Amino acid sequence: MAEVTLTGGFWAKLQQTNAAATLAHCEEWMERLGWLANFDHAADGTTGPERPGWPFSDSEVYKLLEALAWEYGRTADPVHGAAVRRLTARIARAQDPDGYLNTAYGHPGRQPRYSDLEFGHELYCTGHLLQAAVARLRTYGEDELTAVARRAADHVCDVFGPSGRPDICGHPEIEAGLAELGRALGEPRYVEQARLFVERRGHGRLANVPFGIGGAAYFQDDEPVRTAGSWRGHVVRQLYLAAAAVDVAVETDDGELLAAVERQWAHTVARRTYLTGGMGSRHQGEAFGDDWELPADRAYCETCAGVASVMVSWRLYLATGDLKYADLIERTGYNLIAASPRSDGRAFFYANPLHQRAPGPAADDGAVSRRAEGGTRAAWFDVSCCPTNVARTLATWQTYLATVAGERELTLLQYADARIDATLGDGSPIALDVETAYPDDGTIAIRVRQAPPAPVTLRLRVPAWADGAWLEEGGGRRPAAPGAVVVERRLRVGEELRLHLPLSPRHTWPDPRIDALRGCVAVERGPLVLCAESVDLPPGLTLDAIAVDTASPPTDRSGGTLIRASATTDADHAWPYDNRPAPRDTPAQSTEVPLVPYHQWAERGPSAMRVWLPAAPR
Repeated sequence: MAEVTLTGGFWAKLQQTNAAATLAHCEEWMERLGWLANFDHAADGTTGPERPGWPFSDSEVYKLLEALAWEYGRTADPVHGAAVRRLTARIARAQDPDGYLNTAYGHPGRQPRYSDLEFGHELYCTGHLLQAAVARLRTYGEDELTAVARRAADHVCDVFGPSGRPDICGHPEIEAGLAELGRALGEPRYVEQARLFVERRGHGRLANVPFGIGGAAYFQDDEPVRTAGSWRGHVVRQLYLAAAAVDVAVETDDGELLAAVERQWAHTVARRTYLTGGMGSRHQGEAFGDDWELPADRAYCETCAGVASVMVSWRLYLATGDLKYADLIERTGYNLIAASPRSDGRAFFYANPLHQRAPGPAADDGAVSRRAEGGTRAAWFDVSCCPTNVARTLATWQTYLATVAGERELTLLQYADARIDATLGDGSPIALDVETAYPDDGTIAIRVRQAPPAPVTLRLRVPAWADGAWLEEGGGRRPAAPGAVVVERRLRVGEELRLHLPLSPRHTWPDPRIDALRGCVAVERGPLVLCAESVDLPPGLTLDAIAVDTASPPTDRSGGTLIRASATTDADHAWPYDNRPAPRDTPAQSTEVPLVPYHQWAERGPSAMRVWLPAAPR
């Protein structure tokens, strides 16, 4: 945590808002709704049939605890340190003597332990508890929280180990928690239990889901991880499972398992992923669709799925060194994770469509939203997994910026104002200052504060979209093709390198096999996906009446991006079809339409919005 510090810019602002507002906001809502008091009741033996919250509400407390632990590790702020201790104390009181810890099952007035593995989420909640303990371990050391996690993990191994119940949880997460805790503590038993859970999945151990939302595939219980060709079913379940599979593969040196996840990632990114990096095209089942099933207006793209996608891509990058995984992290970060929290950190998107046909209702910051979809960010949700997932991700965002490998190699993966004080593989220190206004500006300046006397390999990621990038060093310049530009030599203290990434806005076309997007075009600028909002249109003009003139490239002007479009006046007809291909409305007039970064949409109030706009015939 201490090796990279964000010193300003896009991610630092989000991180500061997360620390100053979001963490307390989440705790206040959980206290208000009784989710924290559930632990008190479990400890006191006063639970009953009227327990507030869904069965998995414990997991939100654990994700908040994880975020607080990371945040305390980042800043040593005593406010967050006190919050960690306060929540830990309440949680610890609720743990049973044998290590079982859950407020929804196994108590007076509640169902027995592990009586609903499909939807009870008991092991899922435990997985999030273990991840919170890992955050505390890595930023503070062993304490009461890690002791609670050890007892919980031992309990899981006792009940579900090789000689125990051969079952799995309906929602993967315990696997990742066990693998991470096993790695952090050097406890192979936990890693082995994670491996068992991964290998058990895909053999029909869970009951099929009713109502046609995917059957065994909903749980990824239809095909083993090793043989599956693509990701399917409930998106977050699938991605948490994939993250755990990578952890298990790395810890056990299982190349076949790692290759399976790499294959599934490649297929899913190529055919089942939105321009924003979002995943999940079906509201029913919060699920992946089939190949090329990517409708903009019905995109689900749950915020938690974006977080989980980053989790998988990060692990795959660390396991392989392939920079395509860092490219997807950048895309998902700027266009989905950053889109969820409102600028004040106190309201969030749960789903992230790429087309909002009508402005959503005005937000009520005092009410719980019962709907995941909506055109405005909500202060809290009935199922409020996304705010806490965003919180724990933003608290650690600086850790995605750089990696070391080998004896003397350092790679810059993401770009932000930052101070890097790292130790290379051979033990020698290296210190860099990064200054940039990215993503608004494409120049990244890297200044050397400290360097070893021996040659080093400095790799700078060049995003896949950055054709025409160049590196400036020592008074000269050289092209930097997409992938990585490499500096391999002795670095001099005080010298500066400048990477220039072209940020001219560009048209982006969909694969013609995406039926819902045929005839449409989007606009991107650097890593940002742009969109049009109804609040920027003149009276009488709607987003449905705009067609982009793709012969005129989008331009930057007056601090924003503009596109040239033809606009028609909407006309009502008795029948929405015709035997003529030409539109029946009034002749088109040329106009300029401003675009905004997708992550900023609905910040000015309810608005209709489109990422994919019809392209005018040429």
